[in-house]
Amino acid sequence: METEQFKQHISKRFNEELEHLRNEVLRMGGMVENHLETAIEAITAGDSEMGLRVAGEDYKINEMEVSIDEECSRVLATRAPAAGDLRLIVAVIKTITDLERIGDEAQRIGYLASNLASQQQPHDHYSELQTLGQHVQTMVHDALDAFSRLDAEDALQVVEEDKLVDEGYDQITRQCISMMMEDPRTIRRFMDIGWAARALERIGDHAKNIAEYVIYLVHGRDVRHLRLSELKREVGG
Repeated sequence: METEQFKQHISKRFNEELEHLRNEVLRMGGMVENHLETAIEAITAGDSEMGLRVAGEDYKINEMEVSIDEECSRVLATRAPAAGDLRLIVAVIKTITDLERIGDEAQRIGYLASNLASQQQPHDHYSELQTLGQHVQTMVHDALDAFSRLDAEDALQVVEEDKLVDEGYDQITRQCISMMMEDPRTIRRFMDIGWAARALERIGDHAKNIAEYVIYLVHGRDVRHLRLSELKREVGG
């Protein structure tokens, strides 16, 4: 689907409103990406102050969600959009909800980073959490990039990546359970690691959701509950 499909209106003002909505989503996405990157860095660097700082800035993401949502409501009320324009606004509303939840998970990781910083830092600096974190960061970035270009094929690749995130989370969870059983003194640390991994896994789910909204926007079909094989046919079809 070409982006021009959303730009052919008699009203120049309407064109500007729709474009502004898309740009605001990407601006919010950029803020979310920055918070997520900082939260992950706080864990690997053992930086309590950094973790608390990113956790304390979650309100900025919340404010952006409210602002964009209000703008969507105004456009719906004043323009009565139809067809592709209506899908765009629906996709925007859904996308900012998932972005806000990614922000919540980044906030949670920030607090966990602060907890972990007060404990003995492992020699590998939580390398497996870092690997999982980099994976979900890529998913979020690629989902937003697919949204910006209305690229359903790239969005499908993000959906496919979620399986690898789930596998990485399962591996970290098994290791945490094993370490806690071997040495009960490490329970607190490995519980925090497990919760951080869980937050990252949820971020992967939210990135997947955003990618599915892109496919909905392009193809006009809600694909959230399709099997991957069905989804591939939908995008390729």
